[in-house]
Amino acid sequence: MIGGTRGIGRAIVSTLSKESHVLSVIGRRPPAETGEALPNVAYWMLDLLDREGLSQALEEIISRNGKLNNLVFAQRYRGEADDWTGELETTLTATKDVIDRSVAEFDGTADNSIVIVSSNASRFVAGEQPLSYHVAKAGLSQMVRYYAVALGPKSIRVNSVSPCRVLKAETKDFYLNNQQVQDLYERITPLGRMGTTEDVANVVSFLCSDQAGFITGQDIVVDGGMS
Repeated sequence: MIGGTRGIGRAIVSTLSKESHVLSVIGRRPPAETGEALPNVAYWMLDLLDREGLSQALEEIISRNGKLNNLVFAQRYRGEADDWTGELETTLTATKDVIDRSVAEFDGTADNSIVIVSSNASRFVAGEQPLSYHVAKAGLSQMVRYYAVALGPKSIRVNSVSPCRVLKAETKDFYLNNQQVQDLYERITPLGRMGTTEDVANVVSFLCSDQAGFITGQDIVVDGGMS
């Protein structure tokens, strides 16, 4: 998994770990301390823009755990440099590099899946996010469609999940202690609440399972009907 130490990525790691997946997580920072014991999870700390280090980490993961069944992306740019270059490199180029490097490492005898966590900012404008974020997420949508066609003959399904703003461990206190924000989301969301990282993780888990065996090239929006 690429990006799994904070927010939605951390929830995905937790959900898949509880389902007995063996997980290798590549992230820029160590995982957040939650007090939750996650069996069968190992971490590699590196910057995704370090292509040599990324390639070495992928080699170590394959050597340690064998062939891949699923590959999940939940990273985004968090650097201090130019956000345009950083976002496009982290979101698009790193995703492409990892997929291209990993295709030969999938278990061709099993149902294989690639899932990319995108955002509804791929279609709408999120005022708090820069242009680079919107363009990168929109690019992921076409990347999913392209790889779904290209990798389908190899029995690799490729899909994305697009959440809206969700309650994360890092921001939950702010939202839960702000009644005006809660009231706003209850009004504008048909299901009457904010989404959670677990809501997103459950969809990722589904797409990684054989229950989604005939789904590829799709983007599943997880926003309670807001869009």
